[in-house]
Amino acid sequence: MSTHARVKDVVCGMMVAPNSHPTDYQGQPFAFCSAQCHERFVANPHLYIGRPGQPAPKQQGLKVLKRRKFVLDLPLDTAQAAALSTQIGAMMGIEALDVEAADIAVTYDLLQATAEQIEAALAAAGAQLGSGWAERLRRGFVHYTEECEIGQLQVGPPSGCH
Repeated sequence: MSTHARVKDVVCGMMVAPNSHPTDYQGQPFAFCSAQCHERFVANPHLYIGRPGQPAPKQQGLKVLKRRKFVLDLPLDTAQAAALSTQIGAMMGIEALDVEAADIAVTYDLLQATAEQIEAALAAAGAQLGSGWAERLRRGFVHYTEECEIGQLQVGPPSGCH
């Protein structure tokens, strides 16, 4: 395929075939490198293409980083932590994944990854670890906010929230 037959994925910037995860928005065709980019665009197209006279955050080269920390009910061993880091670290939009025993911190670009996509990736990675890790990882990530809010109401330092 020649270079001129490729189009730019407006979410991640990769050059892709025009029929790769295609969608039409306001009469204009778009193509994406992956289902993840397609989902991000469909959910919020104007984060990537802007409006007349108003460039989108992505067009301005912005990154919107979020760091989310959570604590698991059991620690991961070194091999499990390495496997999790490899799998989640390969996901588009993940800037960093730090695993230290039961403490996990994930830093991601909100323009490239959603909490739902990270939750699904954690569950898939955990399924490969076996022994209930899929549910532990998913629940740890999902219940983070509520645990922090409850911890902040306690007298004394909050537990499980950094």
